[in-house]
Amino acid sequence: MTAFREPRRRNPPLPAPRGPLSGEVITALRTGEGPQDRRAADADPFGDDLQLALYVLYELHYQGFEGVDEDREWDPALLGLRRSLERPFLAALRAGAHTDGDVDTAMAGLLVEPIGDDGHSVSHFLQNDGELWQLREYAALRSLYHLKEADPHAWVIPRLYGRAKAAMVAVEFDEFGGGREADVHARLYAELMSDLSLETAYGHYLDAVPADVLATVNLMSLFGLHRSLRGALVGHFAAVEITSSPGSRRLAAALKRVGAGPAAQRFYDEHVEADAMHEQVVRRDVIGGLLADEPQLAADIAFGIEATGLLEDRLAARLLAAWRSDSTALRVPLD
Repeated sequence: MTAFREPRRRNPPLPAPRGPLSGEVITALRTGEGPQDRRAADADPFGDDLQLALYVLYELHYQGFEGVDEDREWDPALLGLRRSLERPFLAALRAGAHTDGDVDTAMAGLLVEPIGDDGHSVSHFLQNDGELWQLREYAALRSLYHLKEADPHAWVIPRLYGRAKAAMVAVEFDEFGGGREADVHARLYAELMSDLSLETAYGHYLDAVPADVLATVNLMSLFGLHRSLRGALVGHFAAVEITSSPGSRRLAAALKRVGAGPAAQRFYDEHVEADAMHEQVVRRDVIGGLLADEPQLAADIAFGIEATGLLEDRLAARLLAAWRSDSTALRVPLD
C-alpha cells in the first residue's frame, strides 16, 4: 500500500495572475514589495481577477505560498488592499442574497429536498448521468476547500461562547477525525483524489478552477476572518451541514457507478452519516445557542445561509452548462 503523502507538507507556488488586481498581489508577494493602489471598485466582484486576488491574500492565513515570507500575513498594505477587495464582494453578496433576515425562513429553504433532478443540482446530475471525467473535474475543483476542510469554520470558535461554542467544537472535532489522524476529513479527501488519479498536493489545481469556485472558498474566509460576520459564518456552516448528507449520498452513488475505488466512495459515505448527526447539533445548539445569547445576529445568520446558496447556485450553473455541452468546466483541462 502506498504511504500517505500529506498534501500540506509543502507550500504551493504562487498562481498565474488573472488581471491587474491579482497581478498586483502576486507581484507584491513575489518581490517582497508593497502593492500599488488599485481600484477594486471597478472590478467584477464575482470575476476571476478580484476573486483570485482575494484567494491569494486569504491563503496567507492558511498555508501560505512557496518563497513568500510568512510575515506578509500581517503586512498592513496587503491587509488594506484585502479590505478594499472585500467591500465590493460583500456588497454583491448582500445584493444577491435575497433575505428578509428571518432565520426560520432561511433554514426552511435548506430542508426542502428537490424531488428527483430539478435540472439545477450537480449531485443529481453526477449520480444519474455523470461520467468519470466529470467526477474527476468535480473532485479537483472542490479540492481547494476540502484539502483544508473545516479550517475556515474554526475561526469562529473563539468568537462564540456557551452552548453555541461547545456544539461548534463538537462538530469540528468530528471534521478533524475525532482525534484520529487517519479520519481527518481533509485526509479522506486526499485519498479520494488519489483513487481518482488526481494530484493531491495542496493548491495544485488553483490555476485550473474558475472564479465561481474561488468565490465559494473566499466566502468562508471572509466570514471567518471578521468577528463582525460571525453570525454569517454560522449561517454558512449550517447551510453546508444541513445539505451535505443527501448530496453526499448521491455523490457516493455516482462514484460507485463509474467504478471509483473504495477510498473515493468512503469520503462521501462518511459525510452521509456524520452530517446527518451534525445537522441536528447545528440547528439545535449552534444556531439555537447563538440566538439565545446574541439574538441580534439573526439577520446575519440568515444572510450567511442565503449567500452560500447564491454562490453554490452560480457554481452549479457553470458546471452543468459545461458538462451538458460535453465541455470541461475548468479553465485548464485535467491531464
